[in-house]
Amino acid sequence: MTVTVTELTPTTGVEVTGLSGSRLVDRRVAAECLRTLARRGVVIYREANVNDNQLVAFSRLLGDVVPIPNGADKAHPEIQQITRDPAKSKLAAYREATFFWHIDGTSSEVPDKATLLTAKQVSDNGGGDTEFANTYAAYEALSDKAKAELENVRVVHSFTASQLLVYPNPSPKERAAWDRNPAREHPVIWTHQDGRKSLMIGATAGEVTGRSPEEGRALLDQLLDWSTQPQFVVRHKWRPGDLVIWDNTIMLHRALPYSETSARLMHRTSLAGEEAVA
Repeated sequence: MTVTVTELTPTTGVEVTGLSGSRLVDRRVAAECLRTLARRGVVIYREANVNDNQLVAFSRLLGDVVPIPNGADKAHPEIQQITRDPAKSKLAAYREATFFWHIDGTSSEVPDKATLLTAKQVSDNGGGDTEFANTYAAYEALSDKAKAELENVRVVHSFTASQLLVYPNPSPKERAAWDRNPAREHPVIWTHQDGRKSLMIGATAGEVTGRSPEEGRALLDQLLDWSTQPQFVVRHKWRPGDLVIWDNTIMLHRALPYSETSARLMHRTSLAGEEAVA
């Protein structure tokens, strides 16, 4: 089958057709995938139809795969099931927070490098598309004045901040459980090892250090609105078997809402981070 590569927007996303199954698990394919991620942020392999062994094997060609603590699949401890069905995932109750723009692992000193997500079942009653927003491109498009004003701004990221978007009035017990997850302060501008800069924002960004809650919230909302304008966004409509990989250090992402009874089931692996936020 002929391999076709299509760039999706002027700044973001590449769609690849004609690579599936064992053909994907190849060092040359992985090397090209990494080069494309560095340039475009998101790589979509249409109808790749990888099984779990192939998903893990391809992930390992891209980087160090993060094992899932207490994972449901003992044969593949690197794979996490993404679903709203509590019978399939202990984290199903928290999936609604993924309907908000976010970056994974922002409460860590070294966030995950990248995420791989493959569709086992797609939503049968609407919803479930995934959107990606390129914060490299969003930062570059800021005015010089705006960049200078953000230079020393620092933001506190936490699991609690993301949960408050879904459950704004938690019980004391719920709030205490959320707060047991560590929070971390990061610069709002991440200067990467290659010198490029991106924005560290999203659902976990709860407060701006040294500013009032109202002033901080206004700035974070302004930056999120800026970064998720159509010119920075790619929307992916899932088909069974699709495999999507994104650079977690620069791409905001969110799932569009789907119901708790949806059949939507994704298998995910994550690549360990390689650089601290600085």
